[in-house]
Amino acid sequence: MALEDRYGLPLSTSSHEAASAYREGVDLMLAGWTGMAATLERAIAADPDFALAHIARARVHAFYQQGDLARSKAALAREHVARRGTERERSHVEILALAIEGRGPEAIAAMSRHVDAWPRDAMVLSLPLGAFGLFAFSGMADHDRARHELCERVAHHYGEDWWFLTMSGWAMTENGDVARGRTVTERGFSLRRANAHAAHAVLHAMFEDGSIEDADRLVDEWIPTYDRAGILHGHILWHQALGALEHGDAARALKIYADVLQPTATQAPPLNVITDSASLLWRLSAYGHKVPNALWVDADAAAKKLFPKSGLAFADIHMALLAAATQNREALTARLTVIEQRLTEGKLPAGPVVPAICRALAAFADENYAACVRELMPVLADVVRIGGSHAQRELIEDTFLVALMRSGELPRARSLLDARLHRRPSPRDRRWQAAMA
Repeated sequence: MALEDRYGLPLSTSSHEAASAYREGVDLMLAGWTGMAATLERAIAADPDFALAHIARARVHAFYQQGDLARSKAALAREHVARRGTERERSHVEILALAIEGRGPEAIAAMSRHVDAWPRDAMVLSLPLGAFGLFAFSGMADHDRARHELCERVAHHYGEDWWFLTMSGWAMTENGDVARGRTVTERGFSLRRANAHAAHAVLHAMFEDGSIEDADRLVDEWIPTYDRAGILHGHILWHQALGALEHGDAARALKIYADVLQPTATQAPPLNVITDSASLLWRLSAYGHKVPNALWVDADAAAKKLFPKSGLAFADIHMALLAAATQNREALTARLTVIEQRLTEGKLPAGPVVPAICRALAAFADENYAACVRELMPVLADVVRIGGSHAQRELIEDTFLVALMRSGELPRARSLLDARLHRRPSPRDRRWQAAMA
């Protein structure tokens, strides 16, 4: 009898130990749990020619921006699957390899064909999902809807699977169906509590429906079960820091930052290191709280090492944010020059919104709030193209709103606040509204 993965798909290995370790490693990856790398290494040790174990291990390397290791493992997986692999496995390896190599459009096209043929291949289906997935970083303006529709397309193949409920529920939430999204995600979370992606997705639903206290309790109760080395450990506490800022508690937000988010304390992947640290410090400052300059300097220094070159729009915007906050005009100008050149060459999928945001952040940091408003006004509808989640992108809307208030454009600021409060209750927005009354 052929060995299978947890979704009933055949595996080209005769080693029960390799198959078992692979199943466990994939589940740990889908849950965002610790031990995925070591478990996949066990699968490789048990069967060194097992291509799917190699490509899964390559994906973990990619999470942590270990590009050379990821690409070498992907190349090895291609070699092994060509000699010993089914049609499904060859397609699986190729799609993950394309994603690892940064060939997003090719990976998306191949993924769509693959999912039509093998809808229960969860590893391939996972690629376009989430705030950092292929869809989110494609430059698409409708990536939230695309994720939701993809999940709806295959939902009948998964039933009450804990991973699928987690990701499909989050897709609903980000696409605006918050009540249903929260219910579905919480159902997935109840099926597997050792699931950081579910805890994270529930926090996003709570952010969208204004359940700040519920989110705070969830983090306090659940985070002790999750090791600090977990891929989402710091980011989940970043959500708790956002909740503290809703109540104006800058001291608590800064304590969370010092404990788990600052680059010297976190064990997060590089993209989370810079986005979580930079965005929280920016929010603190924009909301009128004092941020020690040393925190900015340390975050900026770490970010320069992790992302020395322009590439991913979401990272570039956070790098511009750090350069603006530290008044490093030379670094900002250099990065902006590269971004605009890529735009001219048609190599910037997110489009003109990226340089516009960078210029707006610089203007805000220079206290030229009218210029910040002018830069952001034409591109607000396109901010979604940079990727990330709505909670992460709200940083740009907050910057715009504060710039409106500080530049004296109070009617427009009131209108935006009214719209936001209609969408979800926010103590911070109510305070801003009261201040303008």
